[in-house]
Amino acid sequence: MKPLSTKLSSIPASMTLAVNDKAKAMQRAGQDVIALAGGDPDFDTPDHIVEAAVSALHNGHTHYPAPMIGLPQTLEAIAAKMHRDNQIPIDDPRHQIIVTPGGKWALYLALAAITNPGDEILVLEPYWVSYPPMVTLTGGTPVFVSLPSEDNFRITAERLRAKVTPRTKAIMVNNPCNPTGRVLTEAERDAIVEVAQEADLYVIADEIYEKLVFDGRTHLSIAAAPGMAERTLTANGLTKSYAMTGWRLGWLVGPPDIIRLATKQNGQSVSCAATFTMHACVAALNGPQDNIVTMRDAYQQRRNFMVAALNAIEGVECRSIEGAFYLFPRFPHSQKNSLELADALLEKAQIAATPGIAFGQSGEGHLRFAISTAQADLERAAERLARVAPFL
Repeated sequence: MKPLSTKLSSIPASMTLAVNDKAKAMQRAGQDVIALAGGDPDFDTPDHIVEAAVSALHNGHTHYPAPMIGLPQTLEAIAAKMHRDNQIPIDDPRHQIIVTPGGKWALYLALAAITNPGDEILVLEPYWVSYPPMVTLTGGTPVFVSLPSEDNFRITAERLRAKVTPRTKAIMVNNPCNPTGRVLTEAERDAIVEVAQEADLYVIADEIYEKLVFDGRTHLSIAAAPGMAERTLTANGLTKSYAMTGWRLGWLVGPPDIIRLATKQNGQSVSCAATFTMHACVAALNGPQDNIVTMRDAYQQRRNFMVAALNAIEGVECRSIEGAFYLFPRFPHSQKNSLELADALLEKAQIAATPGIAFGQSGEGHLRFAISTAQADLERAAERLARVAPFL
């Protein structure tokens, strides 16, 4: 047989999905595993969104959308949301937005539209696990900007400039950040803007957790900064904030020439997002937003509990987080690396966590815990971790 794709063979599987799948398999086998490795909210999708989708199905909206990039009312709802929530004006939704089957595909389209072979894409580390493989699959080279744990993973212009070369094409920014829970400060946003403009770089802004910011913080969209709309591609969606992980509905916003290329890629691959989910999107964005506040406040309460519980355990250090729903504790006295730590935790306490190395070298020594699970499970996890911590 002739060899299969060498490019795909070189791409690692998603470690977060792998650990989550293993935990669920153990649960199905009857083991009492507490799954903290994934990022799936334990809330159900709000009723009015579900009802909009069901109504669309009953009313025959089961065909291709027209246009394929998104129903007009969906594009208008996204445009209004981007102006209202993100201060990003959109003059022509049909040429500045594309609706995608999930936020992950929006990120892939962004990279596919701007990347040529040999282009370097700056990836802030720790990074979401899919960023480097996406860059590689679209022909680029990921270049890692290490953000040190001891400085709370702070972004500075100096750290960015140190990695810029003539081949650098873009910077990928996840705000709020998975896995660290950091939310961009104004100084960090300005550092990204400064380097992007002086080096003529694009910015791919992953804002999927934008509604999940705590303690009264304000989410800052990079495309809203002066001079950045024409060089920023913003990926977002309903997945996290609206508890719609299984719906696979996202979008990409950017300059018309880039969206035009992204539309070509979309048309020759997945074609479009599902039509009924576009109706659900309109209901989500134009309807009541109180469910988001309820979920965000619940995550904030879980954060408060879990951070205090982890820091009360000898041998565990956990910073508080500013957004998203992940904790990133470290185990400074352990002799194990993060892969060994995750295996030991699963074996000794039946807690599934993602090893920090999955998010790059800057994540080594850490584990990622998702607090998107029920409070009762978090309490049980803290009790189990306290019992096994001396043996990790």
